[in-house]
Amino acid sequence: MTPKLFSELGLSAEVLKAIDKLGFEQASPIQAEAIPVLLSGKDVVGQSQTGSGKTAAFAVPAIEKVDPTNRATQILILCPTRELAVQVSEEVHKLTLFKRGIHALPIYGGQSYERQLFGLKQGAHIVIGTPGRVMDHMRRATLRLDSVKMVILDEADVMLNMGFRDDIDLILQSTPKERQTVFFSATLPRPIQELIKKHARDPQSVKIEQKTMTVSTVEQVYYEVDRRYKIELLTRLIDIHDLKLGIIFCNTKRMVDDLVDHLNAQGYSADRLHGDMNQTQRDRVMNKFRKSGLEFLVATDVAARGIDVDDVEVVFNYDLPYDAEDYVHRIGRTGRAGRSGMAVSFAAGREVFQIRHIERFTNMRIQRGKPPTADEVEEARANVFLGKIRATLQSGEFKGQERFVERLLEEGFTSTDIAAAVLHQLQTGEATPAVRSTRDEEPSRSERPSARDRPRRSF
Repeated sequence: MTPKLFSELGLSAEVLKAIDKLGFEQASPIQAEAIPVLLSGKDVVGQSQTGSGKTAAFAVPAIEKVDPTNRATQILILCPTRELAVQVSEEVHKLTLFKRGIHALPIYGGQSYERQLFGLKQGAHIVIGTPGRVMDHMRRATLRLDSVKMVILDEADVMLNMGFRDDIDLILQSTPKERQTVFFSATLPRPIQELIKKHARDPQSVKIEQKTMTVSTVEQVYYEVDRRYKIELLTRLIDIHDLKLGIIFCNTKRMVDDLVDHLNAQGYSADRLHGDMNQTQRDRVMNKFRKSGLEFLVATDVAARGIDVDDVEVVFNYDLPYDAEDYVHRIGRTGRAGRSGMAVSFAAGREVFQIRHIERFTNMRIQRGKPPTADEVEEARANVFLGKIRATLQSGEFKGQERFVERLLEEGFTSTDIAAAVLHQLQTGEATPAVRSTRDEEPSRSERPSARDRPRRSF
């Protein structure tokens, strides 16, 4: 389709100003198709990939329909997880920056009722919530839906997979029949189709064609590897590419826990994200990952929904996903905002046939990679190490240690041997801190040796 500017979509000056402040001008395909239809008042069934801009595709029209003078809840957005609800809420707040008097409120489990009750009493025009917590407030009569103009179901297939079908039915039945209903779902299995047939009125389909269902800026590769050697291959690839920020997907919570333990034991900075963690733990891990205080996030598919980090360098499919749609969701976590990214998949035995199925679905070729040898990894580590030494020398930003060098020269050692000994000490992690004054401050995180600079067990 022909690219469109947001200024061509019939939006208010306030929303256009907010979009401009966010740095966007051209609408993504799903935004260009969905926004005009939603502004016209029609029900919509939308399909698009993660990272395609679908949140703004439904949030912008929703904001435009709000009457700030009416304090009642007018827009209801349902999300499967707290993480996604928070992400959607943040985007809505950014888009309403110049819309005076519009209030949006996220409600979800894990947050105190008191804070949510205060927000609802103040008047929340847009409520973004998980089905369970929305139902709780409905039972308590603290959330009234009789003035709702639009209901949006984001990640509808995930909500049904998580067992929210009955809750969604009750919520939709509690809203006015003349409301506008919007479904966004990566897939449309029979339960979703039944829900659409029951609650939507002549919905218009808005779908991004399959050929664009993956990210063109992502380099995709797979390695055929026995399950016993996956960890070894994973660490070799991290080192040879000098990767510093990535997401590793596993299919089970147990595998997530085991892999995190293995990575941390080998000197990498990794943490987990899965359904058995409480909300405080998940928030802590995500905040650390967003601030790059963590190299690798190991996660299951459902727990990873709502991750919105632009700088992710690589996505590893440590376990292949069960279907091609999940593959698209996973690799959409990297290569965002025009950046390049890498998607690496491990396949064991007959799983290679699953790679072929993914290729047919995405209409893209996934290259087969050759596992790097131990010698190649050591060479890559050495190049990274020498590159840092070279950069330090070129910058001139280091303290002179001539007195130590002169003492060693006087003792008969050559300058080459002295340099070699110092490099050996650094590479083996045995360098003494005694040469640094006790008055000096502790080195910053960026100055400390990274995991790949520290010694590791040989393969």
